[in-house]
Amino acid sequence: MALKIDADCLYPECFSAHLSGPGKRLRFASREDRVEIQRGGNFDITTYGAKPGAQDISQALLSAWKDACASATPSKVVIPKGSYAMLSVKLQGPCKAPIEVDIGGTMLAPPDPAKYKGIDAFVTVEGVTDLTFTGVDGGGVFDGQGAMAWKKNDCAKTGKCDSLPYNFRFNNLKNSRISHITSKDSKLFNMNVLGCTNVTLEDITISAPLESLNTDGIHIGRSEGITINGAKIGTGDDCVSIGDGTKNLHVQNVECGPGHGISVGSLGRYQNEAPVVGVYVKNCTFTNTQNGVRIKSWLGSYAASASELHFEDITVNNVMNPVVLDQAYCPYNHCTTKEASKVKLSNISFKRIKGTSGSANALKLVCSNGFPCQNVQVEDIDLKYSGKEGPVFSECANVKPTTTGKLNPAPCSKTPSTASGAATAE
Repeated sequence: MALKIDADCLYPECFSAHLSGPGKRLRFASREDRVEIQRGGNFDITTYGAKPGAQDISQALLSAWKDACASATPSKVVIPKGSYAMLSVKLQGPCKAPIEVDIGGTMLAPPDPAKYKGIDAFVTVEGVTDLTFTGVDGGGVFDGQGAMAWKKNDCAKTGKCDSLPYNFRFNNLKNSRISHITSKDSKLFNMNVLGCTNVTLEDITISAPLESLNTDGIHIGRSEGITINGAKIGTGDDCVSIGDGTKNLHVQNVECGPGHGISVGSLGRYQNEAPVVGVYVKNCTFTNTQNGVRIKSWLGSYAASASELHFEDITVNNVMNPVVLDQAYCPYNHCTTKEASKVKLSNISFKRIKGTSGSANALKLVCSNGFPCQNVQVEDIDLKYSGKEGPVFSECANVKPTTTGKLNPAPCSKTPSTASGAATAE
């Protein structure tokens, strides 16, 4: 007896509907059969046993991914609307064809960080080319439920700041797009982009309270050709942080706040850091943040370098430190020495930056006295301050910026009390 089986009919309860009469026998589909049946189609996690509610769907999602990844033609993993409990998944490539993941639901991580012993992320996507990872129908929410973990974060005391799971790790992706995703209350960093090439993150929402330590919004490291466009980020740390080995990064149309701003660095903490070359931050708005745009390297650093760092068309609203170039960075007093930073900074520009500062020192350019900054440009700055600290000013050390246009404050209207500059907070 030949049976016609629908593409989504892969499990016994579904197959039983196709049988009638006594003595009928049916061989259930193997994994290879299922891939053949669904070739080029949708791989819905509910057909793999996933259900909204408290049951962990990790295995169902992994199974759907493996079958979709094995398809020789473009395929799609579908997570329908609903709230799903999930411990952790690692979606690994390479895949045989372009692959898409559509998330209509909300994914909930366990609140207790003890569940993540030996696990470094809620979701890891690794080694995939031509990936589309997107929220649909108002979904795409990944809730790390991090409040319990934040209380256990001892980074300020120990300096060990990577002991909790991230919400996302995107590792070694190529020619891919991540869009309409919400990362909420991660236990540590929200999104980490590492070793990726030609990846766009668009219409991303990231939220965590100001008191959530080390919940960086999007961290980029050792990646090339990354674009962040249209993100709304509020966290307890940097909205966007840029690590070593980053090349040709474009960050545009980002709304940041609360948080610590958009930061290149901190650089020079570790040996053999790869150069940062080409960071372009444009059309971004900062509201009630600790910093606006920032470049930072450690006191007593190892040798490193960063060049072609450009910040343009920036608006700040009550930002404590609107523009910061700080080569005396020493959070929680964790510097190994107080020697001058060995990070070489060159070809930097700050252009068309306006708004209100939360402190009188609105434009800080404090470079290393061992390696003064080279070719720093400041153009059309209009930063207002109306607090009790006195008139707005700019602090400089070991730099001679070129200036054009309207400048308020005038660059380098004040020098710091020490040649290396005062260390800033995290």
